[in-house]
Amino acid sequence: MDLKAYLAEKREMVDKALERFMPRPEGPATDLIEAMNYSLFAGGKRLRPILCIAGAEAVGGDGEKVLPAACALELIHTYSLIHDDLPAMDNDDLRRGKPTSHKVFGEAMAILAGDGLLTEAFNMLGQLGLQGGLSADIMKRTIGIIAAASGWQGMVGGQAVDIQSEGKDIDIKVLDYIHSHKTGALITASVVSGAVIGGATQTQIDDLTLYGEKIGLAFQISDDILDIEGSAEEMGKGTGGDSRKGKNTFPSIYGLNESKEILGRSIDSAIKSLDRFDHRADPLIQIARYIIERKK
Repeated sequence: MDLKAYLAEKREMVDKALERFMPRPEGPATDLIEAMNYSLFAGGKRLRPILCIAGAEAVGGDGEKVLPAACALELIHTYSLIHDDLPAMDNDDLRRGKPTSHKVFGEAMAILAGDGLLTEAFNMLGQLGLQGGLSADIMKRTIGIIAAASGWQGMVGGQAVDIQSEGKDIDIKVLDYIHSHKTGALITASVVSGAVIGGATQTQIDDLTLYGEKIGLAFQISDDILDIEGSAEEMGKGTGGDSRKGKNTFPSIYGLNESKEILGRSIDSAIKSLDRFDHRADPLIQIARYIIERKK
């Protein structure tokens, strides 16, 4: 399959849906809506919503039906980036090749834009039943999966431990916790929520959960490596920040070469977890391979 064409097609599909779902900047909340849309439409890869669509398709589901969930995942991801970039967090000036939200709108509005995106994400999830005719059980499971992956049990929990660990010596268990929660949880939830909406069996969900965990780890290791070897021009954000901030990463603990080996093994395990699927899982296999080759 042509992964580049697949990603472009699904990214366009997600972008059009986001444009339909998101409010227009008008009324007293104009500045807030502009700040929300600024970061959301800044040109991201849309990896998480695409994984949601691919997860549904892998189990024979309809990609169109998962669009509210796919878009919700992108809103949650974007909110996390806005907050990550704040001076109290990672204090970054660039994101997706553009000045970060707080540089354009100020810290207070950036915080509120993140809050607005997170809240609107769950409004979108509420559209699942209306648009897709899904049962209350499927909606409950999907919202539960995404909420757990986004909050203290997932992404936010990982971010908290990441910040607390800066400049400290930590063991491998803590590093694994940071990576699997800060990055891996929402990636896993993206694949699994799509599969649940698509009508997956429990065996399929188990396999896709393992796939998501492995590519989530691989994606963060890839980010760690790119922070050392990548360029700001390609990545659309500054590089070398992990070292300056004293962050614990796979390269800082394992070294660059072993980190690359762990990355490769994680991708191999992710692909192996899809052995029971047919050709409809090909996009997931190709996305896993793309993580090794990505430059941004």
